[in-house]
Amino acid sequence: MAIFGRIGAFAGVFSLAAGLAGTAGADQPRDWQMGLQPAASTTMERVVDFHNMLLVVITLISVFVVLLLLYVMYRFSERRNPSPSKTTHNTVIEVLWTTIPVIVLVLISIPSFKLLYYADRAEDAEMTIKAIGHQWYWSYEYPDHGDFTFDGIMLTDDEREEGQPRLLATDTFVVLPVDTKIRLLVTADDVLHSFAMPAFGIKLDANPGKINETWMEITREGTYYGQCSEICGAGHSYMPIAIKAVSKAAFAEWVGQAQEEYVRAGEPEDGIRVARVQGAE
Repeated sequence: MAIFGRIGAFAGVFSLAAGLAGTAGADQPRDWQMGLQPAASTTMERVVDFHNMLLVVITLISVFVVLLLLYVMYRFSERRNPSPSKTTHNTVIEVLWTTIPVIVLVLISIPSFKLLYYADRAEDAEMTIKAIGHQWYWSYEYPDHGDFTFDGIMLTDDEREEGQPRLLATDTFVVLPVDTKIRLLVTADDVLHSFAMPAFGIKLDANPGKINETWMEITREGTYYGQCSEICGAGHSYMPIAIKAVSKAAFAEWVGQAQEEYVRAGEPEDGIRVARVQGAE
């Protein structure tokens, strides 16, 4: 019994440590992470619910298959069946093993399509933001707030401050308000990129010459990190996304400052800004 007590104590300590680690890095990837990042948008909340439902379904299927295999190994072993059957077809079994998986897939497709349509676009969006993928950084435009634009370039190791994650921190944050339906337009000006923000349940391709659309409604303030999720070249892993979600009042204040600090979309800057990409000169 003592060994079981030690195992229980170890499991308790491990669970507590995992919980603290999850709290410390809730809005960015963390070491040894196995689950999804905590949901920070209404879409991601539905993604998590769908994932958990599928986990139950696949667990039940796996348990059923294992039990069926064990039964077959026992019931039809050589010891119990010294003279094996010569049966080659069983119509009932063949119909069942065809129709049951089809029915399961159809039942799964119903919530799947609902989630796809829910995440597709917001007809009543309160604001719009546009993300443009470059080799290898992102540019952002705010067409509803003065149409200003800026770049988000990854910080090198010697530029990062304490607490900023390596390969994820950028020199400029994308600032967005919470509890607001935000239309997100994504495109690229060179090759294929992909805008991915795990905490928001977003992963959308950025195609040159085409604008893809999705939306988000951030449910809590915080700092969130994502990356390009398309193999877009040598600097693919060096174009992170950093979003800071703030209150509506704080966002309005930031917009006023941003309109003075950043140039309008389409207007030339005083100088050419070159993306600092490690290992991709």
